[in-house]
Amino acid sequence: MSIADAPVAPSSQPSQPSAAAGWLAAINRTPATRLLAGGGIMLVLLSLTRIISEADKLTASTTVGTAVRLTIPILLAGMAGLYAERSGIVNIGIEGMMIFGTWFGAYGAWKFDPWTGLLLGVVGGAIGGLIHAVATVRFNVDHVISGVALNLLAFNAMRYMSELVFTGEEGGGISQSPKQASAIPSFDFPFLAGGELFGWKSPDLLGWFEKKGWFVISDAAGIVRGVVFDVSWATVIGIALIPLSAWLLWRTRFGLRLRSSGEAPGAAESLGVKIVRLRYIGLLISGGFAGLGGAYLSIVSSSYYRQGQTAGRGYIGLATMIFGNWRPSGVLGGALLFGYSDAIKLKDPENVPALLLFVSFVLGVLMIVSLVRRKTVSAIAGGVAALLFFIVFKTVDEVPDSLTQATPYVITLIVLVAASQRLRPPAHAGIPWRPGDNH
Repeated sequence: MSIADAPVAPSSQPSQPSAAAGWLAAINRTPATRLLAGGGIMLVLLSLTRIISEADKLTASTTVGTAVRLTIPILLAGMAGLYAERSGIVNIGIEGMMIFGTWFGAYGAWKFDPWTGLLLGVVGGAIGGLIHAVATVRFNVDHVISGVALNLLAFNAMRYMSELVFTGEEGGGISQSPKQASAIPSFDFPFLAGGELFGWKSPDLLGWFEKKGWFVISDAAGIVRGVVFDVSWATVIGIALIPLSAWLLWRTRFGLRLRSSGEAPGAAESLGVKIVRLRYIGLLISGGFAGLGGAYLSIVSSSYYRQGQTAGRGYIGLATMIFGNWRPSGVLGGALLFGYSDAIKLKDPENVPALLLFVSFVLGVLMIVSLVRRKTVSAIAGGVAALLFFIVFKTVDEVPDSLTQATPYVITLIVLVAASQRLRPPAHAGIPWRPGDNH
């Protein structure tokens, strides 16, 4: 038998995936499993952090309720950016559109009722969106320049309008409006948070579990109770717009065409899609979302318009849109992250150091995931960062007030840096385009 005919030794078999890798693959199989697994891990880590640091406010229903109220304006600002960029327009002017919304919303709530105020806030924001659309779509002005100009216009125009309308009225002036006559009603869920059912006061089951202080169970009860206790109907509307937007953008013909406007406008136009009209509509919707977020600030979070009320939330909304990878569910996650860290700062600044321990735990989990995926560099970086955060937690008893105030921004920045590798913006967002280009 020749050498050529000799049997060849079988090559080494590919290594079988480890049990950990198998579990990781099962978790990543669908978005639902990823969401459930991620939520469960975060809950366990929060519960561990609460017990070790004795920071009971971390998962208290009062903290979560405050976080939800702080989340809604940022969520709506993020959705405003999402609709604009999915249509192909970068919207730096969200802050200005929110300013329009705060002023018009407060005016409507003062003159008429809070529901009219919310509607007028949407209209005010849509006016800002129309201005941005005329500049960027009709005259092809640079998107960033147009957005910055809109922010400056909104600030000064609303100050001038306040001087004309609010000055001389009781409680009003050049920098604020009179207080609204009534508020948007809120409610508690029956049985879950002790809400009324046909006039009967139901038990507060989640409140009972929350007070027990049990590992994970009490934390879960506190988080859920914060969502279902003292819920404003405006909050319900804001949250309901997320699944509605996901359905509209990914399950309808309009959504497909709007996304094609931001991905490949030339190809879409060659198929008969009216890109100019779609971009106008996208920016009107974007402005409406931003205006609703502004009206929420002046009607629900407060009871009057105040100059500077938006406090940069339009820019934070853009950050949540980027963090969320230009998807409604991701925007919701980013807004909740910022709202929660902001609520911790407001409810009990002494609990801010506990967030360092929580971040250390999260980085430790990411290190383990990187090891399972055999990403050595990422695992080492995550382990070093986790160790540093843990050392800071053990050595720092009190965080300076200046750093406490910056906590939400720092956490948002950290998350954006961590998520930067998987981001994919719309391919044509911000690129100048005129009808007839590219074909």
